Amino acid sequence: MSAPTPDAAIPVPHGSARVHEPRRGDCPWCGSARLRNRLRTGDLRRHRPGLFTVDECRDCGHTFQNPRLTAEGLAFYRRAVRGAPRDPATERVLALHSARHRRRAAARAMLPFGEPESWLDVGTGLARFPQSAREYFPYTAFDGTDLTARVEQARALGRVEEAHIGSLTDPAVGARLAGRYDVVSLLHHLEHTTDPRAELHAALDALRPGGHLLIETLDPRCVFAALFGRWWLPYDQPRRLHLMPRRNLRAALEERGCTLVTGGHRAAHVPHDLAGLAALALSHALPAPDTPWRAIPPTPLQRRLRAVLLCAGTPLVVAAAAADLALAPLLRHTPFANAYRVIARKPGP
Repeated sequence: MSAPTPDAAIPVPHGSARVHEPRRGDCPWCGSARLRNRLRTGDLRRHRPGLFTVDECRDCGHTFQNPRLTAEGLAFYRRAVRGAPRDPATERVLALHSARHRRRAAARAMLPFGEPESWLDVGTGLARFPQSAREYFPYTAFDGTDLTARVEQARALGRVEEAHIGSLTDPAVGARLAGRYDVVSLLHHLEHTTDPRAELHAALDALRPGGHLLIETLDPRCVFAALFGRWWLPYDQPRRLHLMPRRNLRAALEERGCTLVTGGHRAAHVPHDLAGLAALALSHALPAPDTPWRAIPPTPLQRRLRAVLLCAGTPLVVAAAAADLALAPLLRHTPFANAYRVIARKPGP
């Protein structure tokens, strides 16, 4: 997903009642009351205030933020705030593989199915994925949806032909897009939605009969998640609300009569687990950064010390990134793979 646009007017939320919804006692995917706590953590990547809890359903394995953020909380934690710190080491780890993962490999995965006439990319942001996918599908009409006005910027740049602001589950948006597309892509989008099952159904409604749904998302059953706990970078609390095991997604698609054309971890794994751990640990082992919500700002000496130590620790992150890349060909075939891809065909001619 593209970086949010800065907004200096966003207030810092005060009080859990304004930031969190009531805690739920059942699984949002299957309804089971057999929950267990998986982790409690702060905002490790952007150093914003708050404590967040992630629970797991013992029956279906669905992993979700509980209690979930309110709309106000989501707006605060997802947008950029002027003066907020951004650790360069962590941001570089995130940027290192995202382009390759989303723009190239995902587009190539659809080549065996021929060139579609129309393609909708959900949560497209500035439509960097459609821009890259056009290299493989030059005659396809790409459209995009996003919660922000970035999709309008993408249309102005010629990356999409139609731009739709809003959620795919919005009745107005869904009615405009129903049954129009040969391909709908949800690339690392479901984990950010408040209701991933509803988003999945809305994506299927936008497909023509016989169309294909392309999904890539994170796997909460990744062994790295169990080993690293809150230091597993893909948790990215509080911005990721849901993580779904592949079997859950598969069952939901089969309930709608879809045929799974392909599905697995090999092509979707993003090799950044070790580098993410190193970058997050380094950032939090150093003196705390300056933030707009600190009552007492750090001294000039503390700021200088943090900057120097961050630079000194960069070789550690680089070494971890190299290890990620070296191990990736092996880990893609094991439970250490951190993401999976599903391509499903909607029933029809």
